[in-house]
Amino acid sequence: MDFRSDTVTQPSPEMKRAMIDAPLGDDVLGDDPTVNRLQEMAADMLGFEAALFAPSGTQTNTIAMMCHCARGDEAIVGQQWHTYRMETGGMAVLGSIQPQPLENRADGTIDLADIEGTIKIDDPHFARTRLVVLENTTGGKVLPPAYMREVLALAERHRLKTHIDGARLFNAAMDRVERDGGQPFDRANEICQGWDSLSLCLSKGLGAPVGSLVLGNQEFIRQAKRVRKMLGGAMRQAGMLAAAGIYALENNVVRMSEDHDNARHLARGLREAVAANDKLAGRIEVPDASTNILFIDVDPELAPKFLAHLSRHKVRVSGGPYQSSSKKVQRLRWITHLDVDREDVERAVEIVAAF
Repeated sequence: MDFRSDTVTQPSPEMKRAMIDAPLGDDVLGDDPTVNRLQEMAADMLGFEAALFAPSGTQTNTIAMMCHCARGDEAIVGQQWHTYRMETGGMAVLGSIQPQPLENRADGTIDLADIEGTIKIDDPHFARTRLVVLENTTGGKVLPPAYMREVLALAERHRLKTHIDGARLFNAAMDRVERDGGQPFDRANEICQGWDSLSLCLSKGLGAPVGSLVLGNQEFIRQAKRVRKMLGGAMRQAGMLAAAGIYALENNVVRMSEDHDNARHLARGLREAVAANDKLAGRIEVPDASTNILFIDVDPELAPKFLAHLSRHKVRVSGGPYQSSSKKVQRLRWITHLDVDREDVERAVEIVAAF
């Protein structure tokens, strides 16, 4: 029962067959028909002029930031976002871009006044603010559509470029479908509308083994190809990987609602298991799950025994020390995905109840 990430999924037999049967060419030369089909499909689905296939979401984020910013420019990011916290400083190391991290609020947003207040005036003493980056979903939370529009309007007033780290974009889209109805691709398109670029991961909840897309206008993608080559991300017969992405977009989007339902079921079950044990009161905290990601906080003194118990019963989670506003905890991340079913969730709850 592997809850560490939705990146651990294995391609289904049908996805493998699509990969084996894919027509191939040389993508560096632009003539891999399967890569071209994936790029055109994604751009059309999400309302962009063009898209570019690359090996990873870290690379597609870095490509976007290096296209929007020159050396010495500044990008506004969230303290907890992947682009700042989890990409080993790539924007600074590879792009000479200064990150300006701002504190995330509990719902994942950044205060609009904080964003506007950190934009630098045009002065040679300062890095030039050029880009605003958002992440949706962020820690499993979906940024409100109204907030996305407000950030976009703020950026347009200050003539800043905008980028969405949409690694789990379709989780955000499916959450909106669950709340308000509609079709997932329409909802995803609405989230992206007006933004300059998007990074979309195919190997997280969508279940492809490798690959991400960066999307933007034609000129942006022309520049992105040059940056991808510089970063070593240009591949040759990449159609075998792109075919998995096509299969994922055609078959694995709507089913994400199952992952959301399983995560919420997991949260309820773990909370009930903790509440039923007086010795765990106040030592394990279980909030609600918004989409497919659940974070639980465990007392640091209890955590080693708790993790050993999970390991003995073949339940795998990820996490580490975390300083909240009031105390230190061991924050554990549980992610549901297409290789975790309801039976796995219920068995994991039983294992926690037995602790």
